[in-house]
Amino acid sequence: MKPFAPQIYAVMRILVGLLFMSHGLSKLVGWPVPMPEGAPPAIVYSAGPIEAIGGALIAAGLFTRWAAFVCSGQMAVAYWMAHGLKAWHPAVNGGEMAVLYCFVFLFIAAYGAGIWSADASRGAS
Repeated sequence: MKPFAPQIYAVMRILVGLLFMSHGLSKLVGWPVPMPEGAPPAIVYSAGPIEAIGGALIAAGLFTRWAAFVCSGQMAVAYWMAHGLKAWHPAVNGGEMAVLYCFVFLFIAAYGAGIWSADASRGAS
């Protein structure tokens, strides 16, 4: 699989970015799934744009390192706000996805956009 590592990384970056973007779109416009009733407006209007715009930038590979770094930080904050104070282990407190997104985005921030990205096409990967 090593010869295909750049392509596999690019597919992972694109899919993770699109999945994260869908979380933001759910908060902002109710698509693909509407937000649950009673969601705090501060969360909707602060996390929603970060997720929608950050996910789109990561998927496109544009300003990837900065977008991924901001998204990683947002997921760290989200984990401690919504999950970390309930129990210490993510499998117990339901925070697995927040932890996973946080560290995947941290890796993307460190690694860069890679191939199939706007950053690579403009020489800033």
